[in-house]
Amino acid sequence: QLRLVESGGGLVQPGGSLRLSCEASDSLDYYAIGWFRRAPGKEREGVSCIGSRGSGKTYASSVKGRFTISRDNAKNTVVLQMNNLKAEDTAIYYCAVAPPGYSCPGDVWTEVARWGQGTQVTVSS
Repeated sequence: QLRLVESGGGLVQPGGSLRLSCEASDSLDYYAIGWFRRAPGKEREGVSCIGSRGSGKTYASSVKGRFTISRDNAKNTVVLQMNNLKAEDTAIYYCAVAPPGYSCPGDVWTEVARWGQGTQVTVSS
């Protein structure tokens, strides 16, 4: 059964950077992968998404220009590079695998094949 493990979260000052990784226990070659976040008191939102071949990248307007998504299918890993972090980026970040045939953005997915356990990102001075 496919498992996803996120890492790289932590506490960072405003303007700082973090690199989140989502490592899968099996191949992700044929699946779109999305990053989502849930901030306290808010609904889950899609942050970024990348297609199975690394194309079709999408970003939420709130992170565009600051976050970059990439994938290394040889390592079964998807990375979210987060720069110029703001307090409003504070949330638990989750990666998710789309069902077969789904494409980005993740916000339109009606289901998710697998969720990771999440990693906490806190941006505070």
